[in-house]
Amino acid sequence: MKRHELTDQEWAAVEPLIPQRRAKTGRKRRPAREMLNGIFWILRTGAPWRDLPERFGPWQTVYDYFARWRREGVFDRILAKLQIRLDAKGYIDWDLWCVDGSNVRAARAAAGAGKKVSPGTRRSRKTTHWAAAAADSGRSSTWLLTARRCRWPSR
Repeated sequence: MKRHELTDQEWAAVEPLIPQRRAKTGRKRRPAREMLNGIFWILRTGAPWRDLPERFGPWQTVYDYFARWRREGVFDRILAKLQIRLDAKGYIDWDLWCVDGSNVRAARAAAGAGKKVSPGTRRSRKTTHWAAAAADSGRSSTWLLTARRCRWPSR
């Protein structure tokens, strides 16, 4: 077994939760364990998909499995089942269970400050009533600050 891959015990815990499908292309289906190991390799290393080692198969195939399983909620089911199992064994202290509360500072422009623009550079277009309505934000002080002077009929 190589680094970043599931052990037999870990695989036994998640295997029933992985959907089993037949390949639609007529080719042999890739093993689900191999695809999950490839996904975990990417998530644990932080490497781009194209840098996935060849032992996991084509990176596009591994990414397709990742995208489909994420869309179908496979990872949510795995997490829920593992949490239930760990809680039943008394390994989870719910008083300490928390979500990361760190934050990332937004750019100055996100807070309403102007962007640095060189003279002669084209500026972005102002927000319009129809754009705000399309974003389902209605009339508010936030978007009105960006649309300083508008020439459209009021509602």
